[in-house]
Amino acid sequence: MSKITKSIYRVLFINQGKLYELYARGIYQGELYGFIEVEELIFGERSSVLVNPAEERLQSEFAGVRRTFIPMHYVVRIDEVDREGVSKIRPVEGGDNVTPFPQPLVPPGGGRGKD
Repeated sequence: MSKITKSIYRVLFINQGKLYELYARGIYQGELYGFIEVEELIFGERSSVLVNPAEERLQSEFAGVRRTFIPMHYVVRIDEVDREGVSKIRPVEGGDNVTPFPQPLVPPGGGRGKD
């Protein structure tokens, strides 16, 4: 018999000037236009010996969340990986004090040419 395993995805996205790295079992183009659905978030096993404060913070931030919707223009990268790693929050590289204003996914006028 073959063992069916579900894919694991690493999602990197920007939230409030920080780069979030999460692991999940489900990634979908959401029914909400311009959003990516991320569900079944994976966090490392709790151990009494090792405590990771960054992962603990993420776990408490996403406690009780079944599915989260991330704006497409904030997603940096999505990778399919063999196994989950440590979820973390880290500063965005570059250290700029200016955050670019989000751009619309569809240009004004709906992308229609002028007749």
